[in-house]
Amino acid sequence: MEPSTNNSSSIAIPAAIIFGFALIAVAIYYTGTGSSLSPTNESVTTISKEANTIRPVDETDYIRGNPNAPILIVEYSDYDCPFCKTFHTTMNQIMNEYAVDGKIAWVYRQYPIPELHPNAPRISESALCVGDLGGNDAFWKFTDQVFEERRLEEGTNISKIPDYAKEAGVDEAAFKNCLETGKMRDVLAASLKDGAQAKIEGTPNSFVIIGNQRAPIEGAQPYDVIKQIVENLLGQLEGSGPTASTTPQV
Repeated sequence: MEPSTNNSSSIAIPAAIIFGFALIAVAIYYTGTGSSLSPTNESVTTISKEANTIRPVDETDYIRGNPNAPILIVEYSDYDCPFCKTFHTTMNQIMNEYAVDGKIAWVYRQYPIPELHPNAPRISESALCVGDLGGNDAFWKFTDQVFEERRLEEGTNISKIPDYAKEAGVDEAAFKNCLETGKMRDVLAASLKDGAQAKIEGTPNSFVIIGNQRAPIEGAQPYDVIKQIVENLLGQLEGSGPTASTTPQV
């Protein structure tokens, strides 16, 4: 996870779901493979013990999957962050596996860190312009392309941004006008403020939300860890989840 320089669903939640969130801490801090549990590498950070406050998901958010899914994963991300690129691939895998049945939704929120990635705010504004002009599908198509087209340790080729917008289906002239007039600047500032209030300390930083329960996922957690989290929580919701007797002793 890259450090920052800045410091509702209405579904009924089974009482046991709180235990499911406790499992998130276990899944994130440990690899969970084999009988010997070992800490993950430095790009995968430990879960925060503090209950952060984040803005509720609403119609202004860009959501992949069923907006009424029982499980929401809200991610704060930076387009030029290498860990964010890795996590984006992971989340696409998760969505391909679970979103078909409407069980999970993924919310992408902007949290560029210009001190580390000078072009990131411009890319975020571009994504917001694409979403404003072309809607949810265009936003996600643009976002996928930004992450897919660059190498892990390289920044985005800014000169290609208008091409990505055009390929996402928005009018080129309207896109350029949106950027030049700074139409999305306040929207980006609001997203940064949301992230600061959520005490985001780096990217990617995500939150699993079920009803009014939430737990943070910090760093670019690997596919196996995210899958374990989703499976555990779905098991809780469906009444077949693990019990306290099966919890690894930490």
